[in-house]
Amino acid sequence: MLAADFGHLERDIKMLNDSACDWIHLDVMDGVFVPNISFGFPVMQAMAKAARKPLDVHLMIEHPEKFIPEVKALGAHLMSVHQEACPHLHRIIEQIKSAGMKAGIVLNPATPLYTIEEVLNQVDLILLMSVNPGFGGQKFIPQTLGKIQRLRKMLDDARSDALIEIDGGVSRTNAAQLFEAGADVLVAGSAIFNAPDPIAEINALKA
Repeated sequence: MLAADFGHLERDIKMLNDSACDWIHLDVMDGVFVPNISFGFPVMQAMAKAARKPLDVHLMIEHPEKFIPEVKALGAHLMSVHQEACPHLHRIIEQIKSAGMKAGIVLNPATPLYTIEEVLNQVDLILLMSVNPGFGGQKFIPQTLGKIQRLRKMLDDARSDALIEIDGGVSRTNAAQLFEAGADVLVAGSAIFNAPDPIAEINALKA
C-alpha cells in the first residue's frame, strides 16, 4: 500500500479486494529505523475497514513489540518485525503468536542469514528486503536471488515450514526468477499501482 494513492486509499483497497492478490501489505515506517515516515494506526484502521484480504503488516520501526496490541486490533493476519530492531527476537516472535497472529522476521539486504538460524522453526515467514527499506519505487538488488536460494536450503535443512517473502523492486520482469529461486510470497507496490491496468498487472504477476 506504500505505492497506492493516499488520496484514494479506499478506492485502491477495493480494487485489491476485487483482484487476484492474496494479501494486502502495509509498510509502517517511523523515521528512525528507516529514513522516512509512512502511515500510522489511524490510517491503517481506515484501510483495515475497507480490506477484504488478509493484512500483512511489516513494521520498519524501533521497538515494534510495543505495538503488538494495535496490530492485532487491525485484524492483521501476519506481523513482521526486523531482526535488526529486535535484540530479543525469540521473545517478540512468541508475543506475536500469543496475540493470535502469524509471526514474520525481516532482514535488510546486508544482514546475513545466520542471524536468524536459531529461530527458523519458530517463525511463519521470513521477509528478505530486496531494496534498502524506507522508500518505494527502488530497483531490485540482484544479489537477493542467491540469498533466497541459500535461505531455502537453510529452511529445508531445518525442516521449517516458514514462507519466504520478497519485498522491493518486484515486477513481472523478475517474478518468475524469484519463485524459481525459492520465494513463496511476492510484495509488489509500484509495479501494480503505476501500471495502466493494476488488475491486469496483478494477473500477470500471478501467472
